Amino acid sequence: MALQGLLEAGRVAIVDTPGDRAAVIEAAARLLAGPPADAAMIGSGLAERERLASTAIGHGVAIPHARVDGLEQARGAFLRLSPPVDFGAADGEPVDLVLAMAVPQGSMQGHLELLAELAERFSDNGFREWLRQAADHGELARRLLDGARRIQA
Repeated sequence: MALQGLLEAGRVAIVDTPGDRAAVIEAAARLLAGPPADAAMIGSGLAERERLASTAIGHGVAIPHARVDGLEQARGAFLRLSPPVDFGAADGEPVDLVLAMAVPQGSMQGHLELLAELAERFSDNGFREWLRQAADHGELARRLLDGARRIQA
């Protein structure tokens, strides 16, 4: 699944007072929620995964993720945080770009492939900075979704 198939503009947010890592996970779960999965179920899965090891991949990016019962298709949410939040990243940088995702319980291989694709995309410094410089939610959503479309080109 391409990044553009994972995201939609309604699941992109700029969070000006993110709080701590747990609060960011809760905010991501609310954005990811919808039939048949609810925010509490998704939040629990994201938090459980985060307890295993930090999902921060470095350069201010985290990709919290969980497999969720009842989902038929993967879904993602993007949050830009200000100020950045400590996610326990190996590089020591706090996180300001969060791409959270919920995937169907049985999609182990697809889940791993999607994580690899996302990690590759967010390893691009130019792409990260382009997202950080977006003036508002609408521009951020356009940049994120347009950037995802360019991957396919």
